[in-house]
Amino acid sequence: MSKILKTDVVIIGAGPVGLFAAFECGMLGLKSHIIDSLDQIGGQCTALYPEKPIYDIPAAPSVSAAGLIEQLEQQVAVFSPVYHLGQQVIAVSGQAGQFKVSTSRQIDIHAKAIIIAAGAGAFGPHRPPLDHLQLYEGRSVFYAVRSREIFRGKSIVIAGGGDSAVDWANSLAGMASKIYLVHRRDKFRAAPASLEKLQEYTSSGLVELVTPYQLSALEGEDGFLKQVEVVDLEGQKRTLRADILLPFFGLSANLGPIAEWGLELDQSHIRTNQGTASTTIQGIYAVGDIATYPHKLKLILTGFADAAHAAHAIQAQLSPDTPLHFQYSTTKGLPSL
Repeated sequence: MSKILKTDVVIIGAGPVGLFAAFECGMLGLKSHIIDSLDQIGGQCTALYPEKPIYDIPAAPSVSAAGLIEQLEQQVAVFSPVYHLGQQVIAVSGQAGQFKVSTSRQIDIHAKAIIIAAGAGAFGPHRPPLDHLQLYEGRSVFYAVRSREIFRGKSIVIAGGGDSAVDWANSLAGMASKIYLVHRRDKFRAAPASLEKLQEYTSSGLVELVTPYQLSALEGEDGFLKQVEVVDLEGQKRTLRADILLPFFGLSANLGPIAEWGLELDQSHIRTNQGTASTTIQGIYAVGDIATYPHKLKLILTGFADAAHAAHAIQAQLSPDTPLHFQYSTTKGLPSL
């Protein structure tokens, strides 16, 4: 028999944007239940890169991904959101004001509105097409850095050309004995400040750029790497001595059941109205990386703004005859639920 619960808003996704959405709802007197398929809050910040430094959170010159989640959890705690972790939303029925959200653990939550903050959806890493790759995974090939300390003194090959590859090359420089940064192009797609720091490390010899090359083969024994073979566009090969391979080629997104809800999609993203975070189904809102609109920036702080838009739109949806006089949090303080 299903367990039946009631709330104002169901938030799907317990990553940073989902947590902040619960806070914004709380500020408007709305109660929230948060559902996530992972067994802990934090989304990708916790599951993939808890020790990764984040530099573009306002008023925080640098904060680890795990540290950001910890602070968001403390921030929203005053509103006592109810967490349903380790379970997936398998069905949504009803309409605005009277939705029923069913989870894989036989819980039915009756809610007036839904906020989808599922990030990349059910995510997994893009794996490089290398023979016998699975033999090394979890021993010397990793798709996320959960503890920097295990890489101390190691020779590391980092593959990729985006922010993750550059950021981790910078973060591990000086801790590792050697870092090779492999990319198939000479140019990297990363923040200018990160590229400036990378230039400093390459000039000092802490990081060696291996471009334009791509991964070709792994060599090792019993799951432990000894070297990584790379090849350039003309077929010239080079062998890099390596203890660790960190391939950062992004995530493969899978919306799961969300794709079947009748929402308007654009390449695994949900189309929304930027000003309200509303979707094409009344009462369902999408925020953060899963939401798309013209000129959308995939930044955590953009997701925070999406969350605020969604909360205010929901308050207007639920109480259309009650005007909401906007006040800054410094003026009105924290409401009690």
